[in-house]
Amino acid sequence: MAPLVSGALESRHTRPSDRRNSLPERIALAALLALPLGIALVGPFLPVPERDRTQPFDPAAPWPGTDYLGTSVLNGVLDGGWGIVVTAAAATASAFLVGLPIGLIAAATRRRWIDELLMRPFDLLLALPSLLLMLLLASIAPPTAWMLVLIVALVNLPDIARIVRAAALETAHGPAVEAMWLQGESWWRTSIGHIARSILPTVAADAGVRLVGAFYLVAAASFLGVGAGPEASDWAVMVDVNRGGIFLSPWGVVLPAALLVALAVGLNLLFDRLLARKAAA
Repeated sequence: MAPLVSGALESRHTRPSDRRNSLPERIALAALLALPLGIALVGPFLPVPERDRTQPFDPAAPWPGTDYLGTSVLNGVLDGGWGIVVTAAAATASAFLVGLPIGLIAAATRRRWIDELLMRPFDLLLALPSLLLMLLLASIAPPTAWMLVLIVALVNLPDIARIVRAAALETAHGPAVEAMWLQGESWWRTSIGHIARSILPTVAADAGVRLVGAFYLVAAASFLGVGAGPEASDWAVMVDVNRGGIFLSPWGVVLPAALLVALAVGLNLLFDRLLARKAAA
């Protein structure tokens, strides 16, 4: 009985300290994620008075200074996050809408040639670095926001299809599915009702990681001028076009770069925390 009592006392004494230790992490996570995400989603709709255009990188201008066109950096910061966040979310959703059924079909099919036909093109795409593939696709596609969504979705599609197939393969050829086939269950009921439901935790975990990866790709593409021109209100574009005057008006580079880093780190911490909680449960 003594070990049980001591274990109970130990768990009772350690849980409050665990909660206290997690409180600073929650505060840091809220600060890192809520600030840049709030600016990105709400910033374009805030009523900010327009300032007269002055000289580029004017050190005498009110904080946070002016950009390479002489306009206020504040306006660019408030308007520049919406495109990156929406594009990354739309690209991730589009990739899963296509990759999830392809991976399920490849895992559930009883015909090997269908699996080979679906997966071999993705193996070829996986051999190319994602950034190189994105630049190749962007060089032959018109530079529009929706085209950038499609390019980022296509870059993520091979990984999603392979992960879904790998997660569903064991269940698709397990005894439960074999019994359903022998009972005459339809392919839709077997694949969607049983196999897809069994891989939902894996898909949800990968979706979080994939969203962060899409965010990196969209920011890198915007920095390189893919999908967004130099005149666009975009945090990554702001870093690119204002870096020439960083010593005269540094906030035109520091603010958008800090928001990009905070959003990426906050998303990583959020998904790490959700995955750790799921694993503990």
